[in-house]
Amino acid sequence: MSYFTLSSGEQLYYEDRGQGPDTLIMMHGWTSSHEVYSEPVETLQNQARCIIYDHRGHGESKKTTGQNPTMETLAGDLNEIIQGLSLSNITLLGWSMGAGVVFNYVRLYGCSALKQIILCDMTPKQLNDEEWKLGLYQGKYTKEDMERDAGKNFYSLYKEFAVGAVPKLKKIPGFLLKKPLEEKLATCDEATLKSLAASMKTQDNRPIVGQITVPVTYFYAEPGSLFPPALADWYKEHVVSPYRAVCFPESTHMLVSDNPEKFADEVSTVLHLNR
Repeated sequence: MSYFTLSSGEQLYYEDRGQGPDTLIMMHGWTSSHEVYSEPVETLQNQARCIIYDHRGHGESKKTTGQNPTMETLAGDLNEIIQGLSLSNITLLGWSMGAGVVFNYVRLYGCSALKQIILCDMTPKQLNDEEWKLGLYQGKYTKEDMERDAGKNFYSLYKEFAVGAVPKLKKIPGFLLKKPLEEKLATCDEATLKSLAASMKTQDNRPIVGQITVPVTYFYAEPGSLFPPALADWYKEHVVSPYRAVCFPESTHMLVSDNPEKFADEVSTVLHLNR
C-alpha cells in the first residue's frame, strides 16, 4: 500500500499503475473510494500511467487529522499529488464530487499542467433556484431544502443521496437497506463527509467552466439520476475549448460501476483523441 504525505501531514492512499507518455488521474465521488475504478484501470493502465487515490476521509484515507476540509482543500491535495509525483501530460477525470475537485483545481491552479479534462455526471452548481434547474436531484434541490436538511439525522441525508444516485434502491424496504448503507458510511469519516457536502452545496462553479482552456469531455447518465441529462447541452454552450459529450444509456449516477467496460472504452477513446 502506498501513501502520499501532504504538507498538512495528512496521508492519502494512492495507486500508481501503468506507464506511458500520458497520465490519467481518476478522482472518485462523495462516500466512494479509489475502488470504483478498480475494474476500468485494469484496461486503462495499458494505455497510460494511471493514478487513483482516496480523498481525505474516504476509504484507505479515512484516518484524518480532524480538520474540516472544503472542496478547495481537495483541489490543493490534488495539486500536491501532481507536483509531488512529477506528473505531466495529464488527463484529469473527476466523477461526481471528483468533478467538483476539477472545477476548484482549475480555479486555483489553472490548466497549465493539464492536457484535457473528463467530467462525469456532475453539475457546476448544486442548489437550484428560479433561474437554474440543472442542479441536485434533477433540479429540485434548493437553498430552502439545504437549510431544512441541516436539522436532519446524517444517516437520513445519506439515504436520500443513495436513493437519488441509484433509484432502484427505492424498492428495498428501509430495514433491509439500513445495514449496507451504514456499512458504506463506516468506510468514511463522518465529519469529513459533512464538511465536504456543505462545501459542494454552497459553490457555484459555472464561471469556472468558461475558464477551462483544454478539451473537455462530459460523461452523463440517461435517463439520469442525481443530475439532469440536459447538463450535456449546458456544457456545450459554455465550454469555450473543444467539447464532446458521451451518453451512458440506461445508467444511473453510478455510471462508472454500472458499466465499467463502456467506461473504460470511452476513457480510452478520449486518451487517443488528442495524442
